[in-house]
Amino acid sequence: MPTDRPTPLDVLADGAVIPAHPLALTADRRLDERRQRALTRYYLDAGAGGIAVAVHTTQFAIREPQVGLLRPVLELAAETAAESAAASGRPAVRIAGACGYTAQAVAEAELAASLGYDAVLLSPAVPGANEEGLLERARAVGEVLPVIGFYLQEAVGGRYLSPAFWAALADQPSTAAIKIAPFDRYRTADVVRAVAGADRGPEVALYTGNDDDIVGDLLTPYDTAGGRRWFAGGLLGQWAVWTRPAAGLLADVRRARAGDHEALLRCLARRPQLTDANSAVFDVRGGFRGCIAGVHEVLRRQGLLKGTWCLDPGEVLSPGQADELSRVAAAYPWLTDDDFVKEHLDDWLR
Repeated sequence: MPTDRPTPLDVLADGAVIPAHPLALTADRRLDERRQRALTRYYLDAGAGGIAVAVHTTQFAIREPQVGLLRPVLELAAETAAESAAASGRPAVRIAGACGYTAQAVAEAELAASLGYDAVLLSPAVPGANEEGLLERARAVGEVLPVIGFYLQEAVGGRYLSPAFWAALADQPSTAAIKIAPFDRYRTADVVRAVAGADRGPEVALYTGNDDDIVGDLLTPYDTAGGRRWFAGGLLGQWAVWTRPAAGLLADVRRARAGDHEALLRCLARRPQLTDANSAVFDVRGGFRGCIAGVHEVLRRQGLLKGTWCLDPGEVLSPGQADELSRVAAAYPWLTDDDFVKEHLDDWLR
């Protein structure tokens, strides 16, 4: 019987808040399944349209043989998201990160497909690969699941990729979206124009990963030869914390785009505030060394995580980072969702 209910890929195309899912660990650095499930429940109940798992915020070391957490973490998130979607009646897009050269990336995509994932976010950090090699890898992965391209900032392992690359990636039939996160206005505009000019441009959703200017990306119309383009949503480590206000922010952005002047003023005021908050969470002063621990610290304070432990014992908060987190939480009350978490935490930890 036909149904008008949107699919997870419809959610991705329309635009959504998609948090980059963290890894919940115990003090002895083993997977805390109870809190891992609680995080997924929190994100979807807070209004996220999906989750991205096995990405940087989940810690790439889950793939190491001695750690062996890639499958368990993907499986937990997929199962919990499916349960939440069934209970709420709202589809949730499940995105799996994939790394490495073609063979590894395809194998990870096949694992994700077997667990019910909807798309693959392809890491561009492939040493020695040229643009044609990256396109070939995307084609191979796209035979397994729809692909989300990823422009990553150089400070954390990214590299320059030409507009011709992004146009060619957009024209691959399996490309569903592109996460643009070079932390660079020039390169961001390069991708938008390249995708807008591609034959399949209208079919490829644009997602911001520029944590340094999330609101700026979401509010900006790009008028190109291929037509006007907007960022559909965000796939962000920043949105792994304070997710309910993030969903409210995206809704306000949409009101502003539709002509609501008061919503536009709110968004413009919150633009530098969110960038300031991200500088604390991602440890910009410390050169991003404490970025994962910063996410964990916010979640620890709310009770969602028990501690800030990472797989690498050296990944900890930078000096002064905890004070910065306290400062931005106090300075911008709209940003936090402590009361929402407190109300639902016991249920998420069930």
